[in-house]
Amino acid sequence: MAAPARVRNPQAVLFACGLNSVRSPMAASLLQQMFPQALYVRSAGAKKGELDPFAVAVMAELGQDISRHRPMTFEELDDWEGLNFDLIITLSPEAHHKALDLTRTHAVEVEYWPTQDPTTTEGNREQRMQAYRDVCDGLSLRIRKRFARGGGVGL
Repeated sequence: MAAPARVRNPQAVLFACGLNSVRSPMAASLLQQMFPQALYVRSAGAKKGELDPFAVAVMAELGQDISRHRPMTFEELDDWEGLNFDLIITLSPEAHHKALDLTRTHAVEVEYWPTQDPTTTEGNREQRMQAYRDVCDGLSLRIRKRFARGGGVGL
């Protein structure tokens, strides 16, 4: 049985994590870079955090500037522009539960991509940076697989 067109070919994608300070802004930037004209991409968090400087540094290594990203919650995003997304990809358990709760009465697909939180990594600066790089690499691979399958963005 074929999936509905909105699942195969989303027009608007929201990435969500716990604080909208590391994983979801990284994922949003990666997807936007891969398909700059094809999708509307945003990120939000279950709660509001502060943008993580290690996330900014890792993305800068890839030539992507997320330094102007301002973390926001689902509620702030909803107030600002609405939660009009075809697909919400959650990266943490807290964000997944929040997304399911907020979309109970909406026709939106919610996918859960469990993603390690690199902020819990201890060690020197290079060890911590490597944890962020690993998360970024994992997100990049997952995004490529998800959005390439079945012409994910009109390819």
